Amino acid sequence: MTQHTMTIAGHDVPVVDRQAVVVGTGSAGYCAAERLYDMGVTDIAIVTDRIDAGTSRNAGSDKQTYYKLTLSGGDPDSVRDMAETLFAGGAVDGDVALAEAACSTQAFLHLCELGVPFPRNRYGEYIGYKTDHDPRRRATSVGPYTSKSMVEHLQKAVEAKGIETFEFCRVVDVLVHDGQVIGLLVLNRRAEPGTDQPRFTVFRTPNIVYATGGPAGMYANSVYPNGQWGASGAPLRAGAKGKNLTEWQFGLASLTPRWNVSGTYMQVLPRFVSTNPDGSDEREFLTEAIPDYGRQLSLVFLKGYQWPFDIRKARDGSSLIDLLVYRETVLRGRYVYLDFRSNPMRPELDADALAPEAREYLDKAGALFGTPIERLRHMNEPAYQFYLDKNPGVDLEKEMLRVDVCAQHNNGGLTIDRWWRSNIDGLFPCGEVDGGHGVYRPGGSALNEGQVAALRAATWIAAYRADLPLTDDVAFAEYAAPTVGHAFDLLDSACARAEAVGGTDNVGDYLDDVRRLMSAKAGPVRNVDDVRAARDTVGGWLADYDRAVSATAKSRRSIDRVFLVRDILTSAYTYLGAMAEYAEHAHNTSRGSVLWTDPNGTLPVKGFGPDADAPIDLDDRFRFTLDGGRLDGETQETTFVAAGADGAAADVAGEGGSVTCAWRPVRPIPEDDDFFENVWRDYRETGNVD
Repeated sequence: MTQHTMTIAGHDVPVVDRQAVVVGTGSAGYCAAERLYDMGVTDIAIVTDRIDAGTSRNAGSDKQTYYKLTLSGGDPDSVRDMAETLFAGGAVDGDVALAEAACSTQAFLHLCELGVPFPRNRYGEYIGYKTDHDPRRRATSVGPYTSKSMVEHLQKAVEAKGIETFEFCRVVDVLVHDGQVIGLLVLNRRAEPGTDQPRFTVFRTPNIVYATGGPAGMYANSVYPNGQWGASGAPLRAGAKGKNLTEWQFGLASLTPRWNVSGTYMQVLPRFVSTNPDGSDEREFLTEAIPDYGRQLSLVFLKGYQWPFDIRKARDGSSLIDLLVYRETVLRGRYVYLDFRSNPMRPELDADALAPEAREYLDKAGALFGTPIERLRHMNEPAYQFYLDKNPGVDLEKEMLRVDVCAQHNNGGLTIDRWWRSNIDGLFPCGEVDGGHGVYRPGGSALNEGQVAALRAATWIAAYRADLPLTDDVAFAEYAAPTVGHAFDLLDSACARAEAVGGTDNVGDYLDDVRRLMSAKAGPVRNVDDVRAARDTVGGWLADYDRAVSATAKSRRSIDRVFLVRDILTSAYTYLGAMAEYAEHAHNTSRGSVLWTDPNGTLPVKGFGPDADAPIDLDDRFRFTLDGGRLDGETQETTFVAAGADGAAADVAGEGGSVTCAWRPVRPIPEDDDFFENVWRDYRETGNVD
């Protein structure tokens, strides 16, 4: 029997039995399901909150990149070279980097065979270009929607195999007993309130491929698409360790719609303006810090392909622009816009004042003329049409585009080994939810990593876990009872509280408050005292949540958010704990996409002319000291333990639980000892899955 009802904690709950469950319908999740099926693990199900949501299907950029081994031209490349590039990002485990590099060609060509139209030349070479942090030409693209094309073709392949998908399921908890996955508890988001429709479903399984994406719901200023929330809190509550949780990527993005303003949007040199929230007091604020015309425009140009905020470019480079935008929006409470209708600082473009790199590029593009919107439509008409076609549309010829420095990608995540196994047996984090990346990563490597993760996890499950017995009914009901019973109690009490005050809920307030707090205190500019205070605040919310949250019983959205918000609070508290400990361990030094305030550090400098080393007039919170790669050989692992679980002591935040961090050396890239006869012998015996 694969679907039946079981009494757990006094409640009759639908139970679905599967040998493996894939959570998520992004490119990593669909790939894992397809790979499992092709490897003979056909008793599987896919669980998702919404098939059409998520980052893979709804995100992109000016030219969204896929990163893989070089497959064209005469430039030398090798698996080892690519692994070393990934490893050089800092805080990266070498065995994971080697697996990503070694399997990149297989993963990429699989997508090509499914029909993803990666460009190739007339001789069959898959051509490439250089992306950020890339010494070769490993990058390729199918345009702004590379990941969308990937997920659509993977979905088609999965549906052709008849793999069942359970939609409208909110992850509530990962069920674990004695360090082993036994199942997954989900909320039925479409269950009609006041009916006999079951509110929860349990999936009994020994294997979960967890491909939920990054914890996007934590930040208010976010370029993640609407509907991408993440679900990192559930595995953290179950005991999964986090890795490199401090390492996020931030960059300039429009807010409505959410989209990276990289590439051509910057290279056409738009005007940066800020206003009061009511639209008054418009001014070109970059001029305060960068008054030189040629330097200001040249830095804006560089943001096109130096798009992510990079602290190494904040002293006197293009990332200074991100800091100035942050100052306007977060510290001054103003709105920032890109204005493509007129040139910055002067009525006409003075091309001779530009840095040679910018002038030569625009000259080759035939775009040394007119206004930014005229240059944009000349160089990249689809970039203009993109905003025009959105709902609501933005006509860049007639209106300004509101932007901010937004969270874009979590380089950290749940800890994994070279087979994408977490520290919980049977839990395989895949894609952005896993901690495969370090401080820096080549652009587009996340798309490759998700495909390799799916391949590796499926290979391990097929080799060792395809025939594991399901936990028997009696034991399963006993082991699952505390978690399942708590979910029922949490929802019932939340609805009762709302009813007692006339049906008013507060889940929306929790959601808004935690997201605003994270963007203000845990974004691209961080102060250790602010981070500690934010951790304590979120810890207090989490401690009081069970007895304070209220949800309208007649609203599916309100009920759904009871568990969504709990997940976000768990994630935010754990991430803030990791950030606070990192600042102490690193002595407030800065790296990656974050400026950590160091009172003994230095401010960004003017970087031009006779007083190039003179500091810019900025608040002291912008003083920083570069890490200089000092911690590249270490990685931080973080554990959340709920209050009262396994004797965990409450920390300074109150009763919310404890967050502990430990540092370990990164695992090196394995040495090359692949004598063919030995590898072949082992491969015949085990497939080298070990």
